[in-house]
Amino acid sequence: MIDIENADIFRKSISESFSALVGNAVRSGWAEHDVALLLMELAEAHLMQVGAGIITEGALLALRAQDGCKN
Repeated sequence: MIDIENADIFRKSISESFSALVGNAVRSGWAEHDVALLLMELAEAHLMQVGAGIITEGALLALRAQDGCKN
């Protein structure tokens, strides 16, 4: 999770990079709404990947804990 105290710094840093990415795409000829939709798709895919990793990690921890109780 994002540390609440550092969230604003993190958000500002990411926001600057994000704005540069959008600006580069628009200057390359992509329509701004297409850039927005594609970035949403990429963000969703990343979120799903991260979420899957968290679910897998949790399942593995649960299995290890279960195995520990059996011994």
